Amino acid sequence: MSRRVSLFLLAFGVWSWIIWITFVKNLWAGDRSWAADGSPTAYFIVHFVLAVVSFALGTIIGVIGWRGFRGQKTTNR
Repeated sequence: MSRRVSLFLLAFGVWSWIIWITFVKNLWAGDRSWAADGSPTAYFIVHFVLAVVSFALGTIIGVIGWRGFRGQKTTNR
């Protein structure tokens, strides 16, 4: 994997975490997230699951990018 691709994947992983942390904070504070009795709504559950999956994928992609980047550094020595 090229250095450019590795850096792109690593940046994507970091970007994904930044975006989804912000989204979860806004989701938690949103009016549509909680029913009158305080229980989570279907809107909250669906979007929270989406965020968790995105965190996982962002982490996996970032790790692949990091390993590729790190592998390039040791190969070039």
